[in-house]
Amino acid sequence: MSSRWGRAYRPHDDHRAAVPHRTPPPAQPGHAPPAHRRRHSRRHDHLPGPPRRPLAAPAAPRLPPPDRAPDHRQRALSAVLYAAEPAADPLSGDTAALTGGAALALLGIRDAPYTPADVLIRAPRRLTGTPEVRPLPTSRWPRTITVSGIPSTRPVRAAADFAARAEDPDRIRSTLAHVVQAGWCHPHDLHAELRASRLLARPAIRAAAAELLAGVRSIAEARARDTLTATDLPTPLWNARLYTPDGTFLASPDAYWPDEGVALEIDSAEYHYTRDAWHATLRRRLRLESHGILVVSATPSMIRDTPTEVISALRTLLALATTRQTPPTAHARGHQQLQLFGTAPAGR
Repeated sequence: MSSRWGRAYRPHDDHRAAVPHRTPPPAQPGHAPPAHRRRHSRRHDHLPGPPRRPLAAPAAPRLPPPDRAPDHRQRALSAVLYAAEPAADPLSGDTAALTGGAALALLGIRDAPYTPADVLIRAPRRLTGTPEVRPLPTSRWPRTITVSGIPSTRPVRAAADFAARAEDPDRIRSTLAHVVQAGWCHPHDLHAELRASRLLARPAIRAAAAELLAGVRSIAEARARDTLTATDLPTPLWNARLYTPDGTFLASPDAYWPDEGVALEIDSAEYHYTRDAWHATLRRRLRLESHGILVVSATPSMIRDTPTEVISALRTLLALATTRQTPPTAHARGHQQLQLFGTAPAGR
C-alpha cells in the first residue's frame, strides 16, 4: 500500500498524518515575508512531516595545551630559524644548518643530545647563543641535506661536530658507534672528517676512531676490545662476515678468530626482550656451531664486571681449536682492518 507521497506505507507514519502540515500565511500586497520565513518555505514546504532539525555544527579541532613543551623537531626548527641570516631563506641551508647531537637525534641516533642545538653559521659572522641554541661559526661550509624539513649537515659532519664538544669518552664511543652501525657513514669517511676537523689529537676521539676502523660497532664491543688487548690472546676480527663454502652468508659474530674458528658473541638484553629475538640469536648460534665454529657467549655486564671469566673461556676454546681434527667450514670474506692515518691539520 502506498501513501499519497508515492512511497510504501509504514505504520509509524500514522502520527505524521494526524499532525496538520503548517504553511505560512499568504503575504500581503507590498509586504514580503521575513528572511527566516522565506528560507523555511524553500527548504521544508515540499517535505512531509514536521520541519527537520538542522545539522549540528562541526566540532572545533582539539588543540594541544599551550603549556606543552615543543618536541625535538620544533626545537631544531626554531634553532635554525633563529640562526639564519635575516635576509636569506632560513630553510635553504646556505646560512644556517643543524649539526652535532641535535642533527644526529633528528636521524634517530640513540642517546644523541638534542639540546642545546648546534647550528653552523658562516664565519666570520657572530651570533649570541641561548640556552637552547649554540651557533658555531665555520669556514668549512659543508654540503647540507634536509631532514624532516630542516636543513642539516650530513651525518658524518654532524658526528664530528658532536665529538668536538662532547666530554664523556663513553658517550663519544657510543654515539659514533651508533652512527656507523646505523649505516649513516663509513668508518673511513668518519675518520677523514675527524682528521679534517683536527680532532684526532684528543685521546678519547682517537680511541673511538681506532675502534671503528677495527670493526667495533658498539660500546660493549669497545669494552671487550679493551679487555682483549690487555691479554696475550690473538687479535680477532670484529664483525667479520662469515660465508659457507657455497657463498651463502652465515653470520657476523662480534669477534672472530679465523685461524682457530672461535667466535665471541656479546648478547645484550636490550635486543632480547621478545621471544622472536631470543630465538633468532639461538638460531644464529646453531648455524655457527653447525659449521664447526666454537662460540663463547657473554653479556655486556659480564665483560664489564667479570672479564677474567670471559677471557678464561676464550683461552680454553682457542686452545682446543688447535688440536681438533676438523677445521671450520666457514670463512671470512671481504673483511679489511683499516689503518688509522695521521692527523694532518686542516682549517675548520
